[in-house]
Amino acid sequence: MAVETIRVEVAYAAADRQAIIEIELPLGSTVEQAIQASGILEQFSEIDCTRQKVGIFSQVCKLQQTIQDGDRIEIYRPLIQNPMDARRKRAEPKLTTAGI
Repeated sequence: MAVETIRVEVAYAAADRQAIIEIELPLGSTVEQAIQASGILEQFSEIDCTRQKVGIFSQVCKLQQTIQDGDRIEIYRPLIQNPMDARRKRAEPKLTTAGI
């Protein structure tokens, strides 16, 4: 009896480069197993899956999540700046020039 396999992509984007690695794994594999098998951790030493969020097609999930054929596993970088603070900072010059 043949072992069924699935094909998935593991993706990560640093500030200066990105990688999308396609791999084949046994059916029933997890997000964590896919990340390990992809070799992406060797390419990007800054990745720390104990601290960074991961997801499948932009939906955050746990490392133990079972993956399906065709999934795109994404490793998310930590935010450098809070998005709300960034919006406020961009709006500040407009508020001061408008006399508010």
